[in-house]
Amino acid sequence: MIRPRPARWFEALVARDDCLALIAALAATGAVELEAREGATLPEAFARLRAPLARLAEYRSRYSPWWPAPDPAAANVPEPPAATLERGLAALDGWSRETEPLIRALEANALARDEHVRWRALLPRLAQAGLDAGALARAGPIARAALVELAPRDEDERPGPLLAQPIFADGRRYILVLGTAADLDRAARQAAATHGRLHPVPDWITGDAQADRLAIEHRLAVRDAEDETLRRRIDEAGRRRGLARELAGLARLAWVIEHVDALESGERFAWVTGWSSDSTGETLRAAAARSGARALIHLASSPDSARAPLLFANPAWARPFEIFARALGVPGATEADPTLVLAFVVPLLFGYMFGDVGQGLVVAAAGFAIRHRTPLGRLLMAGGLSAVAFGFVFGSVFSLHGAIPALWTDPLADPVAVLAVPLVAGAGFLAIGLVLHALGSYWRGEMARLLGEDLGLLAIYLGLGAGFVAPEARWLALAGALAFVVGHAVHARAASALLAGLGELAERALQLGINTLSFARVGAFALAHAGLSSAVSALAGQADSGLAHIAILVAGNALVIALEALVVSIQATRLVLFEFFARFLTGAGRPFRPLAPPPSFVQEQPG
Repeated sequence: MIRPRPARWFEALVARDDCLALIAALAATGAVELEAREGATLPEAFARLRAPLARLAEYRSRYSPWWPAPDPAAANVPEPPAATLERGLAALDGWSRETEPLIRALEANALARDEHVRWRALLPRLAQAGLDAGALARAGPIARAALVELAPRDEDERPGPLLAQPIFADGRRYILVLGTAADLDRAARQAAATHGRLHPVPDWITGDAQADRLAIEHRLAVRDAEDETLRRRIDEAGRRRGLARELAGLARLAWVIEHVDALESGERFAWVTGWSSDSTGETLRAAAARSGARALIHLASSPDSARAPLLFANPAWARPFEIFARALGVPGATEADPTLVLAFVVPLLFGYMFGDVGQGLVVAAAGFAIRHRTPLGRLLMAGGLSAVAFGFVFGSVFSLHGAIPALWTDPLADPVAVLAVPLVAGAGFLAIGLVLHALGSYWRGEMARLLGEDLGLLAIYLGLGAGFVAPEARWLALAGALAFVVGHAVHARAASALLAGLGELAERALQLGINTLSFARVGAFALAHAGLSSAVSALAGQADSGLAHIAILVAGNALVIALEALVVSIQATRLVLFEFFARFLTGAGRPFRPLAPPPSFVQEQPG
């Protein structure tokens, strides 16, 4: 768990006609990353599919709103890719010819319905403006009436006809215009230039409000009935041609062509290879069996030239804390994964700086509420519960210090101790970082660096720290310095490296000292939190009534939670990324990037 594990290399021998079904099924597990062996290319049979598949994109841009949902279960029948493509495009050709007139009728109905709804909102506005809608509808032949819909940012300027009257309805702006046919044509062009639109007054409007409203509702009902009939005919055409099955097959084929760059294939068999997070291979075999593909899958040794992606190997309760290491990437094969350490340290840092029983419960409750939507929810839960624990340590409940007996001390009563504890704890935290760096040297087989530089620097750090209470421990620091310099020269295999070792020792020791002092900010923010809470409590104590007292406490605690929780989270993250990770972690590992499943597949959970 303290070291990332490499993904397993898998190999699958599959009948060539079943290759698409197998790859799609493996991708649906979320547990594979394809990587062809060196020298492999995309088979010609697959490469030839790219150009015909461009027609699928053209069909999608025109007809996708009227397509049925793809049915991957019905399409999950192994067959040659060319057969899937030919049959699918033939089905789309026939379906589009049959449904094109129906779709055009639907589109025309949508425009007509939009006009009916528009005039249902406009007619009352025209009446309020003292305009007779019936007279406008009957205007002519010299003068005609229309409404110009203005774009949101257009100015209310008369577009040129003889008469212009502004009208507002449903949040839209219009201008009623009256003029000759040429005037209206000019108004239409001017409106179109600014993304507006001209709406002629319909000739069926009578000016009788009730009659016009009933006419509009009747016309809308007729459009709805027509739409229902048209959609039913479109759906029947899709079912008759098996369009749901064919769309799933085409989508899977397009997905494979897009995501598979190389594949070893012969006349009868294909060789699918890559990496898997499934350490036993059982999930992959089960997926292959469900797909119906004729395939054999086994885990094998990876090719010598391949570089394995690395996987975090942490228990479920610690995985949310992987977010910190992922900020740098993935630990390298010879780097320690600090997740387990952070699962304990990060909540302690947060809780110490944010120690309050009531406020911690609020933060934990907020984390619990969002725990399924974001990994940050579980981090907030852990930090909030830690804040509750330190609330008892400091005797603070909703900014009321002394409301419960402090198990240790009120931060403002003993600020020196509150500052000192994080310094000592931070030194221990950094010492763990030095140990993790030493582990990396051990895994790389760099024994001279391990016994000299790594353990020497650890001895210096521990010796100087312990020297504050036991002066004799400083001899440990001196021995560590000697080991560091000698180990540096041995690792470099040059006596001249002794001076370089002295310089590096001075630099790294200085960095360690600065990093250690940085942990004083933990105590400083604990004091700041206590001070802000005391200010809230003091303000509430000055209230003239019990209601005002409660209101100030609620508002003050809300402010403290919103402000301090953000600041404390930032500080804890900074200490981890810049002080702790600097000791041992580079994030040089290759991340595991699982193949995304086809759009019509639901991703399974890898075992």
